[in-house]
Amino acid sequence: MNWLLPEHVADALPSEAAQIERLRRVLLDLFRVHAYELVLPPLLEHLDSLLTGSGQDLKLRTFKLVDQLSGRTLGVRADMTPQVARIDAHLLNRQGVTRLCYCDSVLHTLPASLSSSREPIQVGAEVFGHAGLAADREVIRLMADALQAAGVPAARIDLGHVGVFGALVEAAGLDSELEGALLQLLQDKDMPRLRERCSAIGEPWRSALLALPNLYGDVETLTVAASTLPPLSAITAALNALRELHAALPDLPLSFDLADLRGYRYHNGVVFAAYHAAFPSAIALGGRYDGVGKSFGRARPATGFSMDLRELARLTSARSAETGAVLAPYAAGSGALAEAIAALRARGEVVVELLPDEKSSDGPSCDRQLVERDGQWVIKAINRDG
Repeated sequence: MNWLLPEHVADALPSEAAQIERLRRVLLDLFRVHAYELVLPPLLEHLDSLLTGSGQDLKLRTFKLVDQLSGRTLGVRADMTPQVARIDAHLLNRQGVTRLCYCDSVLHTLPASLSSSREPIQVGAEVFGHAGLAADREVIRLMADALQAAGVPAARIDLGHVGVFGALVEAAGLDSELEGALLQLLQDKDMPRLRERCSAIGEPWRSALLALPNLYGDVETLTVAASTLPPLSAITAALNALRELHAALPDLPLSFDLADLRGYRYHNGVVFAAYHAAFPSAIALGGRYDGVGKSFGRARPATGFSMDLRELARLTSARSAETGAVLAPYAAGSGALAEAIAALRARGEVVVELLPDEKSSDGPSCDRQLVERDGQWVIKAINRDG
């Protein structure tokens, strides 16, 4: 059966493809008016470039192949963010703040979930060159506006800060193996095993690590965290940053989760995830990842977010306000009918011009037709009832 595609890879048929393209235009136009410049990194790069520095977390998700020209190992990108960081650091080489956006396919060796595609269409925006919370606020706001514009407004936006867990690990003197194990257990919120792995850790670090899974909820979570966690300077700074963002974004549905450590080895500051009521996992993810550009010759503060257009398209239906196509007889390329068809298309109308002997359209749904009345071609509604 040569027509079968690999698992978790699928064609986008006309209605879905049209929805994906509509969303792409909406989001890129939104980014453009916020001064984000579009870049188009290549699908393939040398593997060591794709996985340099913080990109090593992508190793298991990256398809690898041998370049027939150079003999070097290439990778098919699994995430465009490191590529955009490379462009900022190595190619643009600007000194001030740079805002970049992108939209294209990436490829994963394994799906992120049972319902996910291995070929997401990643769209996102990044700010380089600003280390302050104002940049984090900007990208969180832009993420919320992008979801609103796409028709899938965020029901909840979780904020966290990887510095809290990092400070506890450092203060407790944990080795990398235990750090990795605790990281996974915190992500899974597996309390029985977390207690077991923390049993040999001294106080107050043990109690603090065990408290993290319960430190989620509204802004009062930050007050509870401040009274529960050790008063390390890094933890205090992280909680203050989250309070400041909450105050700066009063109209957004913000909540907090100090055990959300996705991308812990990649991010180094504020992290955030947006959720929609009709989807079981996050529909947009982001955070701060300062210093990634160092591997490409220039360390830069950076923060941004991304989302999958395929997932967004599944969560949105074709806009009912959009009218259908116009059905037209064959015009043979000239005359009054051809002029009428051209004028409609110039206005943005979809016109299905029937070919000779074609009786109806199996393509776009037509709710109107061009008919001749008194020598003029006019639009008439198609009566589906009769």
